[in-house]
Amino acid sequence: MQLDINGLTPEQFLNEYWQKKPLVIRQGFKQFQDLLSPDEMAGLACEEMVESRRVYQKNGEWQAEFGPFDSYEHLGEQDWTLIVQALNNWVPEAEELLKCFDFIPRWRLDDVMVSYAVPGGGVGPHIDLYDVFICQGSGRRRWRVGDKGPHKEFAAHPALLHTEAFEPIIDVELLPGDILYLPPGFPHDGVTLEPSMSFSVGYRTASTKDMVSALADHLIDKDLGASQINDPDRPLSHNPGLVSEQDLARLKQQLIDTLDDNLVSEFSGRYLTQSKCELDLPEQNLGFQVDDIQSIITEQPLIRLGGLRCLYFANSVDAGVIYINGEQLELGSEYSEFVKLVCDKQQLGKDNLAMWLNNNAVMAQLTAWVNAGFWYFEERD
Repeated sequence: MQLDINGLTPEQFLNEYWQKKPLVIRQGFKQFQDLLSPDEMAGLACEEMVESRRVYQKNGEWQAEFGPFDSYEHLGEQDWTLIVQALNNWVPEAEELLKCFDFIPRWRLDDVMVSYAVPGGGVGPHIDLYDVFICQGSGRRRWRVGDKGPHKEFAAHPALLHTEAFEPIIDVELLPGDILYLPPGFPHDGVTLEPSMSFSVGYRTASTKDMVSALADHLIDKDLGASQINDPDRPLSHNPGLVSEQDLARLKQQLIDTLDDNLVSEFSGRYLTQSKCELDLPEQNLGFQVDDIQSIITEQPLIRLGGLRCLYFANSVDAGVIYINGEQLELGSEYSEFVKLVCDKQQLGKDNLAMWLNNNAVMAQLTAWVNAGFWYFEERD
């Protein structure tokens, strides 16, 4: 699968459009094929672990329901949409779609969302707080996009935040292989013209309040941030109720000093690698031995579990620090290249692992990850 952004290079796209303005990308994917069928999608939505929802209109009122679902017949043949989040956690083919957008780092990735809709189906006019590439699969869908502005939002349903009517700056019909890129803040509304599927690759960052809240928990859990203000040069105070500008600066500096690069990267690495949805992990250790991995990997590659997040930071990778599924591991400076390999590559085969296959520590770590379900051989079932 290859992406063509209207002839733009990824660098040109980032410079001209990313978080700036919407873009219709005609035939971004040539001969695009759905990543799964509607029946397979409905099967996923039957599963307890899979996050799914249905949006439809009944008697002119918007409705939303959350899965799992076991029936759709009562919805009829018009005006409803089925949505499954985190498709990349469950369908390996979604990784091929993600790779096309790897000019954006994976730490910014939210997930791949898939929607199936019948004629008239949609989720209503709304505004997203994240960047999204809406890739049209089978069928056709009309999209209207408005400009940024002080748009009023309201709850059309407890689970649906809609926006008021807007004047479109884009009014387009997407065909299979077309893509609509939307930055945050642009109101939009998609209505299906015929039974269709679309695959949305979304990118977002956490809000400051969510990060600060999680950071506070991290400081408490790790017993960090216990330093207090020292002020041996304190001047005489004439106003006991006053917090002076100098004292305010001290308070601010106390917070800044706590947030050094090591703390921020450790916290962020753990935070950013936590999966927002459940992963398809085994209930028990799979029981592989190092010899098993060394033998099987000569025949087929290890594949990273869909949705598993693993990252490294420029300021700590030379020490062999890796963040994976919410945890920090310090493998040692001699393993910095191995850390980069496992984070940058979705598959680990005999070629890119050649220099590590006889390294006992590396193979033991890989074996532990395979037994935890983080990496798997294709014939694992």
